Amino acid sequence: MSSKLIQSPSMAAASRGTNAKMLLSFTNLNRNTMSFTENPFRLRPMFIGKVTEQSSASSPNQQQEEEDETDDITVSQIKEDLYEALKGINRGIFGVNSDKKTEIEHLVKLLECRNPTPEPTGELDKIGGCWKLIYSTITVLGSKRTKLGLRTFVSLGDLLQQIDIAQGKMVHVLKFDVRGLNLHDGEFRIVASFKITSKSSVEITYESSTIVPDQLMNIFRKNLNLLLGIFNPEGQFEMSYLDEDLQVGRDGKGNVFVLERTEKP
Repeated sequence: MSSKLIQSPSMAAASRGTNAKMLLSFTNLNRNTMSFTENPFRLRPMFIGKVTEQSSASSPNQQQEEEDETDDITVSQIKEDLYEALKGINRGIFGVNSDKKTEIEHLVKLLECRNPTPEPTGELDKIGGCWKLIYSTITVLGSKRTKLGLRTFVSLGDLLQQIDIAQGKMVHVLKFDVRGLNLHDGEFRIVASFKITSKSSVEITYESSTIVPDQLMNIFRKNLNLLLGIFNPEGQFEMSYLDEDLQVGRDGKGNVFVLERTEKP
């Protein structure tokens, strides 16, 4: 038994020769002398191959499961989740964290994929009336917020959109709550006209703007252009989702707007 464990001189020499050949191969990178076919201890990448096959095989199944779960979500559930996600962020006007923004954008896209009114400009009766902004990716941050005095004695109220289909007009009304100057509220009105440019979009043209009362106008006079630059609806606007009580739209700059129908004048 022990004699089988002892190498003969020729076998030992051959083994030393093989090891020497392998050392030379690794120390001299410019020479390709080692051949796995000549080496009795060949390496077979079987484990790596199996892992790759398992990973590639499970990935499509996982994607399909995610798509099936998404398809099962109803519009009512998406809207419920969206309203929940919008709680406590003040319409996003003063910014939201990236996770929250991603969550909202995901829900908005799910709604857009289930749009019951793919050609809204052909059903204008669904568009007319008063809408209230509940979310927008337009933000008032940093110096803009400071210049508008929105950190001290002026706060934003509702932002309403009144659409008159017969006249081809829309009025954006931004409400303010003012502390001091014996004022309790005021508003910034932007009047615009619109014309249909496609089955789902309109072109909005600015016409005029006013701030009432006069004391509020005196506060914003120096920064009126800044106020218009933020809240003026002028430009291309596409309605990507529309039902009886909810509207989603995108302007030409890629900003997202979510509005709900309201009875407020």
